[in-house]
Amino acid sequence: MGAPPLAGVRLLDLSRLYPGPFASLVLADLGAEVVKVEEPQGGDYLRWMPPLAGKQSGFFHALNRNKRSLALDLKARGGAEVFLRLAARADVVLESFRPGVMDRLGIGYPALRRANPGIVLCSISGYGQDGPYRERAGHDLDYVAIAGLLAVNGPAERPMPPGVQVADVAGGSWPAVAGILAALLRRAATGEGAHVDVSMTDGALAMLALQQGGADARGTPLAREREMLNGGGACYRVYRTRDGRHVALGALEPHFFAAFCRGAGRPELAERQFDDGGRGPVEEVEAIFLTRTREEWTRFGEEHDCCLAPVLEGDEPRSDPQLRARGLFLSVDTPWEGRAMPSLATPVRLAGVEAPRAPAPELGADTDRVLAGAGFAPGEIAALRQSGVVGAR
Repeated sequence: MGAPPLAGVRLLDLSRLYPGPFASLVLADLGAEVVKVEEPQGGDYLRWMPPLAGKQSGFFHALNRNKRSLALDLKARGGAEVFLRLAARADVVLESFRPGVMDRLGIGYPALRRANPGIVLCSISGYGQDGPYRERAGHDLDYVAIAGLLAVNGPAERPMPPGVQVADVAGGSWPAVAGILAALLRRAATGEGAHVDVSMTDGALAMLALQQGGADARGTPLAREREMLNGGGACYRVYRTRDGRHVALGALEPHFFAAFCRGAGRPELAERQFDDGGRGPVEEVEAIFLTRTREEWTRFGEEHDCCLAPVLEGDEPRSDPQLRARGLFLSVDTPWEGRAMPSLATPVRLAGVEAPRAPAPELGADTDRVLAGAGFAPGEIAALRQSGVVGAR
């Protein structure tokens, strides 16, 4: 096996909950040395969010394998100085506070640059580091609402929350990963650090690029259940089957929709694919799908190669042969919980490189080792512990 591509990259992760920890999970799986810097009293809020997997949350375990934990009180006297000494030997700092918090703590980008001119700071926030909303509180649902993404999701009668946190991950985590890697690439060429500004609202809006381009071309705004890609078209829609299950028809290209219509014994419907502003023969196709069970339609899709897939529910994805063949469901031995923790593989993989699989850390479990690795003497560590600046070992 080859060396992980990010071996030797040191990242200090101040983020909590979902967007930042998922970004640092991707980087840790690629070989970066990730240290979670957590408050000694409680740490990352996600540690305690039900349902617990044992001592701590299943959510926390899912996002924090391959990381170490340092318990450091940044608000205590001397806490900022400790962090800046750590940052002097780091490559990346990741944070998800509201804009201005890092500066008030004494560890904002100017202070980080003085400690380490080549440092890359990545800030993930709801609305970005500037603009009139920069200090507003919010969560994923608010960001997709402002971006217009929520308005195109769900039935025509009302918008529905997406089933997953779109702004957090697609709008926050992945732009953070891209921004960090871009900044590190530039630094390798120039020695210059960077402040990466990730707005989850910006990231959510970017997901509408294709749809907005079409809406601008036709001259009418986007609408729920009327667009080709949000269930408005017969060729790209979720259908109920005879047994009350569901299948997804993604036959967007005419040759795929024609293959479906021929296989279903209704070849004449293919000519109507884009009738009625792109809606097509929705009612006729709905009636066709009610004639067979989900499994029968699954076999049909395999036979006719028409972009037809079953809607897998509950634990069904775990048994899917494609997902299993790709090794997407992991089991991570976690001694401090007394069990192996289930997890999902991150989707970035390089041929010949295997991601590490170390368990998520207990709060502060690596405090002494991280400090010693940054040059803190044993007496300094003892004094910091005595004063309460750092916590558990």
